[in-house]
Amino acid sequence: MSERPTVVVIGLGYVGLPLAAALAKSTECWGLDIDARRIAELRDGHDRTGELDGAALQATTLKLTSNPADCPPADFYIVTVPTPVDADNRPDLSIVMAATRTVAGMIDAGRTPIVVYESTVYPGVTEDLCGPEIAKLTGLTCGKDFFLGYSPERINPGDREHTIERITKVVSGQTPDVLDRVAALYDRVTSGGVFRAASIKAAEAAKVIENAQRDINIAFMNEITHIFAGIDLSIWDVLAAARTKWNFLPFQPGLVGGHCIGVDPFYLSHLSEQLGYHPQVILAGRGTNDGMADWVAGQIHARAGKAGKALVLGLTFKENVPDLRNSKVADLVKALTGLGHDVTVHDPMADAAEAVHEYGITLDSGALDRTYDVVALAVSHAAYLDMGDGLAKLVAPGGLFADLKNGIPEFSGAARWTL
Repeated sequence: MSERPTVVVIGLGYVGLPLAAALAKSTECWGLDIDARRIAELRDGHDRTGELDGAALQATTLKLTSNPADCPPADFYIVTVPTPVDADNRPDLSIVMAATRTVAGMIDAGRTPIVVYESTVYPGVTEDLCGPEIAKLTGLTCGKDFFLGYSPERINPGDREHTIERITKVVSGQTPDVLDRVAALYDRVTSGGVFRAASIKAAEAAKVIENAQRDINIAFMNEITHIFAGIDLSIWDVLAAARTKWNFLPFQPGLVGGHCIGVDPFYLSHLSEQLGYHPQVILAGRGTNDGMADWVAGQIHARAGKAGKALVLGLTFKENVPDLRNSKVADLVKALTGLGHDVTVHDPMADAAEAVHEYGITLDSGALDRTYDVVALAVSHAAYLDMGDGLAKLVAPGGLFADLKNGIPEFSGAARWTL
């Protein structure tokens, strides 16, 4: 591999932007995103995902564009676009295939480039769908004129410890030589080292089972939360005792959304069903977690005693990030509304226009100036936790504070319920 290879990263979201910025330190790196507004924001030093601050954006040598024609012929094309599911929870590969077609239009066969996928897929997508699509559109031979690699993304939104520069990157390649080249590229960006997977399919599979495993473990926590609620026993009290055992796994109950844990198990189950095997454990876990919002709403309604004015604090899928994708808090809002509550939603991290577009939910920036019959802490943003007992001022006399995250265990001043 040359001293300074040319790399094009396709997709500049939570995954692609930090990767591209890290690669730009030692390569000629181009960041391509079809969202012209996103590119304009990044050029102005603003990252709406919050992964890079203004100083980091100003300092990077990363070249940004929304036009594939601007990108020079590259040694590596890295695809980091989303892979969601559709309304029936089936894998939606339309975005990754559109990115694949974009790559096909940029490839210069004279460089024998490597196309690396980071997007989460089920095993086989890279070699059985993406590679053949590039070959069909270019007339080039996969494994001769261009090669494939896969390195599953491991970005955890909002996590400042496990960043791209520190984590172990799993890498794979179509041939031993390609694997060496992919490994050398990623070794430039992380101090955590690289792990060479036995095959592209093994690397693809590693990603989906990482998130499916977390989903199943959280589903168990949600299920026992249901059970213990029947005897008025807090799951948090149970976990405090259980965690004293050295090999107890520290999972917690909650609303499981986002672009990974709430989605990836469906990619694994899709592959399983294609093979004629019904994946009972994976789908049971998904069913438990997908039903959690309705159950929580029912518990809140029962403890409140009647429908009234309700405030839901937080809409993003996790704390301290602006990401609204697949937020199960939206399901909670819908369920409370269905039970007759007049629901107000507040979130200092979320984009108001995106909340309306994705869920039809209007965020109320002035919501903290009023009182409510029910106040539900759904997302433990630092801004809410810093309020502490001050949240009691939002609860009307005789009202209920529902602390879904056990964020303020010492709360006083109003009736409190937690999972």
